[in-house]
Amino acid sequence: MKRLQIIRRWFGRKFGYSRLACLVLLIGIAALRIADFAPIEELRVRVFDFYQRFDPRVKTARPVTIVDIDEPSLKKFGQWPWPRTHLADMVINLANLGAVAIAFDVVFSEPDRLNPDVAANTMRYLDELTRSKLRELPSNDQVFADSIRRARVVLGETGLPSVVSDIDKELPFTGFASRGDKGSTEPHFYEFAGLLRNVPVLEKVAAGRGLLTIVPERDGIIRRVPMVLLAQGHMMPSLSLEMLRVISGTPTILTKYDKNGIKSIALRGLEIPTDKNGQFWVHFARRDPSIYVSAASVLDGTAPVDKIRGKLVLIGTSAATLNDLKTTPVAPAMPGVEVHAQVLEAALAHAVLAQPNYAIGVELLGAFVLGVLVIVFTPNLGPVTLVSVGALFASVLVGTSWYFYKEHRLLIDFTFPLLSTTVIYLTLIFASFVREQAQRRQIRSAFGQYISPALVEQLAQSPEKLKLGGEEREMTIMFSDVRGFTSISESYKADPQGLTALMNRFLTPLTDAILARKGTIDKYMGDAIMAFWNAPLDDREHQINACNAALDMLAKIDALNKERELEAQNGGRVYIPINVGVGLNTGVCVVGNMGSNLRFDYSVLGDSVNLASRLEGQSKEYGFPIIAGSKTALAAKDKFAILELDFIMVKGKKEPEVIYAIAGREDVAQSAGFQTLRNLTIEMLACYRGRDWEGALASIERGRGKDDAGSLGYLYKLYETRIRDYQENPPPEDWNGAFALLTK
Repeated sequence: MKRLQIIRRWFGRKFGYSRLACLVLLIGIAALRIADFAPIEELRVRVFDFYQRFDPRVKTARPVTIVDIDEPSLKKFGQWPWPRTHLADMVINLANLGAVAIAFDVVFSEPDRLNPDVAANTMRYLDELTRSKLRELPSNDQVFADSIRRARVVLGETGLPSVVSDIDKELPFTGFASRGDKGSTEPHFYEFAGLLRNVPVLEKVAAGRGLLTIVPERDGIIRRVPMVLLAQGHMMPSLSLEMLRVISGTPTILTKYDKNGIKSIALRGLEIPTDKNGQFWVHFARRDPSIYVSAASVLDGTAPVDKIRGKLVLIGTSAATLNDLKTTPVAPAMPGVEVHAQVLEAALAHAVLAQPNYAIGVELLGAFVLGVLVIVFTPNLGPVTLVSVGALFASVLVGTSWYFYKEHRLLIDFTFPLLSTTVIYLTLIFASFVREQAQRRQIRSAFGQYISPALVEQLAQSPEKLKLGGEEREMTIMFSDVRGFTSISESYKADPQGLTALMNRFLTPLTDAILARKGTIDKYMGDAIMAFWNAPLDDREHQINACNAALDMLAKIDALNKERELEAQNGGRVYIPINVGVGLNTGVCVVGNMGSNLRFDYSVLGDSVNLASRLEGQSKEYGFPIIAGSKTALAAKDKFAILELDFIMVKGKKEPEVIYAIAGREDVAQSAGFQTLRNLTIEMLACYRGRDWEGALASIERGRGKDDAGSLGYLYKLYETRIRDYQENPPPEDWNGAFALLTK
């Protein structure tokens, strides 16, 4: 023990507990980074946004053209949605102008409302001949489908938060394959419960189908676009990925992954790096009006041929009234269709950004190295040196991150190492301040070691409370005592200081357990503790807190016994375990300052206090370390494993009391083993109180057969002895089942 104290003093002097706390804090911050805590992630991506605004992608080619359903087009051809015959004309004109492939950033989930048969059924004043001729005409959807069949057209679909209809399994899905060493890909993809598809007549003839859904980040900014998603149980490519698949002639999309998640998406002749969730970091260029062609010009035949021939054509809208504007790092309002165009341009030009799966390892390593340097050197350096060295480190971090972005298009975060190092530094400064304040408060706080901290605070705020007297209130009282402490004391005859150290060693964790559960220590009586709840501060759950404290005390004693047993083995000493008995009782008591005018203590008096003390003394008789009165047990029955033990008449009291054992928390109460033993105990007590001695003994035998842990051994032996005695000397006719305790 002395050696341990010497080591502790040396550690506190040479290294310092504040540095140890900073090491723990560094580990905790690393855990937040691994979990990608929201504020940390947002700070990181904001830095990446700044990189893109400062150095956006420079276009060297324009392989994509956007056919824009803009305001002039809506003004000329009417409000959206247009008749699908217009869209058929648009597809035919684009194909004739030499478009490589066409994709719609629109979903056609319902039949055209302007189909001829709809007009025949809804228009008034038509004669039957006209109605008949209208019904014979092909539907607008069929005309649109015929145009799609003649070109390479990719239709858009969208993910939904809930299922709206069953998927037609006859409609085709894009094929996928995966390659990796460990794990699988599907758990990492973004998933939508539902999928909104186009009408079947269009889906069946389209060259491809992709999800046009773009998932914004927490702040609403589009930085990453999912290339593969799960929708209603099916893997789906994004609209831009499906367009690349169609033009490459790839039958199956390959997803590559490792244990951290998705690494890349591969097509024939093209591999696209992604993050672990299959998202493509878009290297945005600034908005480019030159890639837009008005839909009206395509329909009336005036579209410039050079903007269509050999291009990938996306059909979408920039009209504000159609509400498809997105926020990106380089533009506060970019049409969603242009986001798809940016993905296509970046992928085809191999101008991609990537945050590799190993990036987090680099960031954690940088944070750890810098954090350790700060922990080691900060207390020994002056403020000017610290500021200078800190500025140098910050410059190195920022410069390294910018280098990887500028030269290799890799996204390596410098904010996390910088943030963690700053937090460590501020913690060390704060710890130094706290130490100085603690030294100044040391003398003032000396008396706070002897009474409840809550009482100290109340007395500090209201000095007039320093007077005799008390108040009545319902409280829960605890008495705890060490079983067989005399034997333990005898083993320390030659070492009284060791006995004192041992008492402090077990009283400290017991006290901590009580205070942590809102209890107040009344007094120490050798190896015993008296405590209470619901005073001086109100505690609505004082019974529950007291039961939790009692269970915590047993857990702390178990941990202490394991340490002592190991120490005894290493030191060649005899090991005597410490066993604690606890009594709990709830009732109305008088609590307040009691004593003389010169000296008084904040304490509690009452019949409930006496009963708690008696219950603690009975814990060894019943074989359960925690025994509680009926008010305590019944108030806590929903959160703890409660077992009725007896109906007793305590010496000096006129009214009997039902007592219970607190056998564990809710997990124990819900276990099948405990419920079986509790039911058998209830059955045994019912037989016992009904004078059915044989039935009670039979219940005891069945209970022993079910009690694998032997936890009820003392209880069964106690009742067996009583029953044998009652069989020879029956109780009086007016016996109510109560057993009179002969001792206190």
